[in-house]
Amino acid sequence: MPGPLRAAGGDGDSWFRAQKQDRLPVGAEAKPESPAPSRPYAAGVFCDGPACHGARSPFVPDLPSVWGTQAAQALIAVATRPGRRSQRTMPQALERAEGSWAWVVLLAAVVAQGLTLGFPPCLGIFFTELQHEFQASNSETSWFPSILTAMLHAGGPLCSILVGRFGCRATVMAGGVLACLGMAASSFSHTLSQLYTAAGFFTGLGLCFSFQSTITVLGFYFTRRQALANALASLGVSLGITLWPLLSRYLLEHLGWRGTFLVFGGVFLHCCVCGAVLRPVATGTAPETRKGPPPPTKTPAPGCLAACGQFTLRHLAFDILWHNAGYRVFTLGVAWMILGFLLPHIFLVPYAMWHGVDEHKAALLVSIIGFSNIFLRPLAGLLAGRQGFASYRKYLFSLAILLNGLTNLVCTVSADFRVLVGYCLVYSVSMSIIGALFFQVLMDIVPMDRFSRALGLCTILESISILISPPMAGFLLDSSDSNFSYVFYMSSFFLLSAALFMLGGFCALRGKEKQEQEKQALRAKEAVPERALTGEGTDSAERQLWTETMYVTSV
Repeated sequence: MPGPLRAAGGDGDSWFRAQKQDRLPVGAEAKPESPAPSRPYAAGVFCDGPACHGARSPFVPDLPSVWGTQAAQALIAVATRPGRRSQRTMPQALERAEGSWAWVVLLAAVVAQGLTLGFPPCLGIFFTELQHEFQASNSETSWFPSILTAMLHAGGPLCSILVGRFGCRATVMAGGVLACLGMAASSFSHTLSQLYTAAGFFTGLGLCFSFQSTITVLGFYFTRRQALANALASLGVSLGITLWPLLSRYLLEHLGWRGTFLVFGGVFLHCCVCGAVLRPVATGTAPETRKGPPPPTKTPAPGCLAACGQFTLRHLAFDILWHNAGYRVFTLGVAWMILGFLLPHIFLVPYAMWHGVDEHKAALLVSIIGFSNIFLRPLAGLLAGRQGFASYRKYLFSLAILLNGLTNLVCTVSADFRVLVGYCLVYSVSMSIIGALFFQVLMDIVPMDRFSRALGLCTILESISILISPPMAGFLLDSSDSNFSYVFYMSSFFLLSAALFMLGGFCALRGKEKQEQEKQALRAKEAVPERALTGEGTDSAERQLWTETMYVTSV
């Protein structure tokens, strides 16, 4: 506190009175002053007495000029400093579902899926270049796209935790930064192990954060148009599959694979722009109730194994896998399907080049698949979004997997470029249906409040299949003197068997559901006469019984 104020006992008003007393003539007495009402000023500063009734200070609005001294200004600065308790954050407005901003979020999801899911199919263009650079075998080189794609799916549980803790916006932006750093660091790799770590692990994990967060937020922004939204969002995958190979081929010729990977790191920063538009949305889903921690005096703290078990059950959908038969059939079938679904994306370009197809034409095959999906995926989404097809989506999804497996057998017959173009066109039909219906079928089977956990466990199982499938195919190539026909035979086997398993499982569940409906209807008929004899109101009872029946038989 300044000296004059400290001399006056710390009271600013007493200091003013002392200064006025010093200015009086000798022998004059100060007249008693009537106390003036206190006038509040900013942040609890009060001004009392006649000294406050003069001119106002030019430094601080609505304060007397005498407070404009250096000491008084220091006192004002301390008094008017906002404390932590007075700081209040403005409440953030929530966007409503099916609103106008939902279409902006959908556009961001399209771009994000093009940057993330559309990227792995172009890695086959670098397969031969990396194999020559590091003098590696087919199985060793195939670990790079295998690790990247596996991390793209395996990071689901971690992404679910981050979404629950920080929200979808922060998770998408963090994923873009992580993917950029991983891809930029991989351009300086001198060994395959460094490439596995930088471009495989970190880039794949970053792409996972950006991809799965945008899928999760779409389920809250769209309620009535979920099928259409998922189909349009998967359109970004088609755009990515179309543009990534062309960009990769161009940059590889002019900059080499190291310069290309460095440019890719900058491209992945656009995921941060996509995450910036993901505003929070108002949902009608009630949050899950969580029990508070037990008192430490009554219940001991859980051990390490118990804590790990609670963490696993909380963030992974093992309870859904155990109790929901439809989710069990879908998850196991998809995990088995992925063992063969990924192989054409990796080995189609090396297969065409091994049979004498030009490098540019070989890269064009992947772009043909992506360009066809641009038109086929929205059509598949519109078809699946119709009310009449709502209960048949999972069967259509299984039939698309069956068609995909049969299509891969074409590559075992001929490797002519025109035959391969026809193969890509037919392959695009089944691939577009699978891509458009994958998330929608999962949303039909699992409630939205559990969708993030269910997607996390599904992607974990997928990542295991992705991690072992390309090295298995590479080992098969090394042992068969680079006979790519065995790779497509292997792909068809896993796809066909997965399709048959899912069709049989869904049909069996449908038959069991019909039996439950018949039993519930029979119980309802038997219960109505009993209520009529006892004189109870049957109208309300019938309505309640019908509601319970719909809940029990709902998948």
